[in-house]
Amino acid sequence: MLVLALDTATPTLLAGVARWSPGGEVEVLAERAVPSGTRHAELLTPAIRDVLADAGVTLADLGAVVTGLGPGPFTGLRVGIVTAAALADARGLPVLGVCSLDAIGSGARTVVTDARRKEVYWATYAADGARTDGPGVVRPEAAELAGPFAGDPAFADRLGAPVTPAEVTTAGLMRAAAPRLADPALSDGPAAPLVPLYLRRPDATPPTSFKPVTTA
Repeated sequence: MLVLALDTATPTLLAGVARWSPGGEVEVLAERAVPSGTRHAELLTPAIRDVLADAGVTLADLGAVVTGLGPGPFTGLRVGIVTAAALADARGLPVLGVCSLDAIGSGARTVVTDARRKEVYWATYAADGARTDGPGVVRPEAAELAGPFAGDPAFADRLGAPVTPAEVTTAGLMRAAAPRLADPALSDGPAAPLVPLYLRRPDATPPTSFKPVTTA
């Protein structure tokens, strides 16, 4: 089965095409990791077109879509998740959401990514790759997180330990989605609704008071 994998939870946009077999084998056919900052909406569709062309396939050849659910900034996450849902709905495909941190690095590790506001998103994993704690958001200085660390090396000093550079990958997204890709019920229709992992409230808040309006 051919799978389109997307993630917009970090400043590096990820789009990839992989072949998944019932035995769990994954072959990444094409991948684009694009430094996108806040330009996810502008760059995601061209990246999808590029990986489909690189893999020599079309949307009609896909059997499923996998997308990262974050944690990440509100706007970036919405771009990836809405795009994945729209493509899947248009083609009648199941769409599977996974924690984006699950797709970063491998083995025993604590993954850290930039959460802005001088904070990090984090999650901890056992040697077999299973998540044992998180995801969460915290200031690195206040965190009681154990290494080895993988993810954004910019936080090494504040964590007091080295951070192995690592980002979301197509292989990582496929690994995170593998149990559900293997579920026979997947062929019965769309998967569960996609629920973004925002982890905190948006910066924008409703006003608590209103200025009276007078008319002449």
